[in-house]
Formats: sequence, structure tokens, C-alpha cells
Amino acid sequence: MAFRARFLDRWAAEFLAAHPGATVLHLGCGLDTRVHRMDPPPEVAWFDVDFPEVVELRDRLFPGRPGYTTIGSSVTETSWLDRVPADRPVLVLAEGLVYYLDEAGGRELFRRIVDRFPHGEFVFDALSPFGLRLQVLNSPVRKAGARMHWAVGGPGDLESIHPRLRCRDAISALDLPGYDRLARGLRLATRLMRAVPAMRRAAVFYRLEF
Repeated sequence: MAFRARFLDRWAAEFLAAHPGATVLHLGCGLDTRVHRMDPPPEVAWFDVDFPEVVELRDRLFPGRPGYTTIGSSVTETSWLDRVPADRPVLVLAEGLVYYLDEAGGRELFRRIVDRFPHGEFVFDALSPFGLRLQVLNSPVRKAGARMHWAVGGPGDLESIHPRLRCRDAISALDLPGYDRLARGLRLATRLMRAVPAMRRAAVFYRLEF
């Protein structure tokens, strides 16, 4: 999870460096401190979006800051988008979220965002159909009573959502920087999983542009 957060922070920083007055939609933000650790300038309009009870807890735990807004809503009940100005480039961050959405609702969310903004990027992690089947082995997911739904077969699945979408990057979770710093046994396990194509594609980080 730490590798995942650091990697998506890097992609987010690249976008904000190129678009210093952008809008950021951090979907399913939970209690992530991304807006504080990235510390964007007040010219960035940053929106953290999650269920109302999550946002209520965020607002109690974390300080406000210039340019920062929280929105309490299910991300797929897209009327919340009406609260976001549509005149800037947009960065959509969805860490650990996409596979929990049902496919129809997720695709409609992506379409609504692409239709609303002039241009932007989506950055997120997704699971392949094989990766989705592996959820039965994921102890934290089982203990939470959670269920993953949306599997992404590859860039073509995502580009088919909207004619304006193009896949800029698709990187296996097993290729994220930092694995060389793990304990020897974990490094060996990672190398073995990389050698199996289905395992290497099980979890992928995508950067889509439009």
C-alpha cells in the first residue's frame, strides 16, 4: 500500500506540475492524507469525495486548507459533480477504489467526468479478471466483508468507455519502484510472480488521458 500511494503521488505531482491551476477529484479518499502530504498550492481546487460518514470523520480529524473541499457522497451518485467547476483541467485520483465499483456504475462515472471537463487524466489501480478471482485469498478484504466487482482486462476495456480516453501508461503493480528494498524472501517472491504473465497482469496501475 505504501508503494501504491507513493507511485500515484508521483503521477499526481507530474500532472500538477504541468497544470498548476488544475482541479483534483480524489475519489473514495477515505482517511488518506494525500492533499496534506502533497501540499498543493491554493490555486489547485482539490475535492476529496467519499461517503458522508467518511467525510464527516475527515472533517473532524484533519484541518482545512485553502483550495480544499470535501464532498460527502457515493462517487457513483454523480450529482455531486455539479458542485465542481468544469472550466479547468482535471486530475482524477482513485486509489484502491475502481475494483469495488460495479462495472456499469464505474463506466458511467468515467463518462460523466470526461464529458464535463475540457481535458485531464485518470490515475488509479485496477485488477484483471484473474486478479479479481484472487480476492478469495485476500484476508483483509474477507474480514471487512467487502466485495470487489469490476475487472479490467486491459487498456482496451478502459478506452472503450469514451472515445476521448487514451491509455498513457499501464504498469504492473509488481513493477513499482521499491521492491529492491524489501526483505530477501519478499524480493524472491516478487521475481517469481513477475515470471507468471497472469500474475504480472493481476494488478495494474493505469494513467488515462483525455
